[in-house]
Amino acid sequence: MSAPLLPYAERPYRLGVGIVLINPAAQVFVARRIDTAENAWQMPQGGIDEGEDPRTAAFREMGEEIGTEKAEIIDETGDWLAYDLPPDIADRIWKGRFRGQKQKWFLMRFTGSDADIDIGTEHPEFSDWMWTEFRSLPELIIPFKRELYTAVVDSFLPRVEVWRTSPA
Repeated sequence: MSAPLLPYAERPYRLGVGIVLINPAAQVFVARRIDTAENAWQMPQGGIDEGEDPRTAAFREMGEEIGTEKAEIIDETGDWLAYDLPPDIADRIWKGRFRGQKQKWFLMRFTGSDADIDIGTEHPEFSDWMWTEFRSLPELIIPFKRELYTAVVDSFLPRVEVWRTSPA
């Protein structure tokens, strides 16, 4: 028999990372979640394993979720950014132990080609992927993560805009 769940408001945040993967055209990688009927897109993200530093976790998550680690870190958020899961979802995932995630986000330059991306990983999380405009990101994201994604865009937009206008 499992232990009773903590009340939602008392649950801690799961520590995680997020990856803003930018291609040479200054577009961002997004993928459609496989586990929901909603049109839910997101960037690669996931938990930090015990004893793992956030940078290592970012590369591991990218490999696990999109089949490549061909990237270099060019910036990271100064602060940890958090999102809350809706309570009904929080009760179902992560065994109900967390209310959401507190994440360190990394802006990464993709150093591979589209052929290096393979979402058909050992434990697939995505059904489709695409490159999209960085500014439009929050419009694509599931509503409970929009505030977080807006903060990520605000944090990295100056770097992405410089990249977009720089000669290749």
